[in-house]
Formats: sequence, C-alpha cells, structure tokens
Amino acid sequence: MLDLDTWLSEGRLRVFMLAAFVVIGLLAAADIVADAGEGAETLHIILEGIVVIVSLFSALAIALRLIKEAGDSRRVIREMTEELQHNREQAAQWRNETQSLLRGLGASINNQFERWRLSPGEKEIALFLLKGLSHKEVASLRGVSEATARQQAGAIYKKAGLSGRHDLAAFFLEELALPIEED
Repeated sequence: MLDLDTWLSEGRLRVFMLAAFVVIGLLAAADIVADAGEGAETLHIILEGIVVIVSLFSALAIALRLIKEAGDSRRVIREMTEELQHNREQAAQWRNETQSLLRGLGASINNQFERWRLSPGEKEIALFLLKGLSHKEVASLRGVSEATARQQAGAIYKKAGLSGRHDLAAFFLEELALPIEED
C-alpha cells in the first residue's frame, strides 16, 4: 500500500518531478523537430520552445535543490557521527575512571546485604529495586507473580529495618550525593 506521507517526506516527489520535467522537455523538443519538418507555424514552434525551456529550467532547479539537500544531509550525518563518537569516547572514559569505584560500591552493597542476612534471591531482588525496577518488572525477571515480588521486597525491608523502597535507595545513595560547594 502506498503511504503518501512517507513517499513525499523521503524526497521521492522531487525526484519524480525532476524526471517529469525532463521527459516533458524532451518530448516537447522532439515535437518541435517534427513540427519544423512539417512546416508548422512559427508561433506554434515558439510556444513549444517555451515549454522546453520552462520544463528544463524547472528540472534544473529541482536538481540543484536535491544536490543541496544531499550535501546538507551528508553534513548533518557527519556532525551526528562525530558527536556520537565523542559521546562514546566520553562514556568509555567515564567507565574507565569509575570502574574501581563501581566495583567497590558493588562490594559494599553486597557486604551490607550480608549483614542484613539476605538470601541470594533477596539480594537479586534488592539490586533490582535499587536499579529502579518496579515490582511488576522484578516479577517478570524472576518468573514470579507481582504479589510474590511485593512480598519478597517486604521481607527485604523487614530484615533491613527499612520502611520501603525509598528508604532502601536512600540507605545506599544518601552519602553519594555530590558535595555542595560553598562560594
């Protein structure tokens, strides 16, 4: 099925118009040659000549526009590629700089889970909750019902002496807040 919006938005209409104007110009030129050979009136040949000129100039204008758009597109793609590469380099740098800190944080979180005497399953659930997953998402990942995931989360909060998800996150993240610099 023809999707007109897609067809128009992809520049196909301009290419079609370019081809149509070229064909019109060529047909009109061929008609001029045929009419001149048959002794057609001068006014008729002049009018067909105008059709040839207008159609070929229209085709040229469309071709120039397509060339400009292609150049603009190549420029945008190049800029986006450079920006993507820059962002990838920054992400890699950040990962390299924080790798040991993240390992230490992971070990500290696991040590606290051990102090709370969480089972391996409870540790996994607690990590999912720390990552911000909903009970429904936790249930899906663990292959249990949402009610079971809520019940398991409640057991974690009880063992940890916390009132809920926000307290769990705050327990680990409170000290990670950036220091406020005084002027």
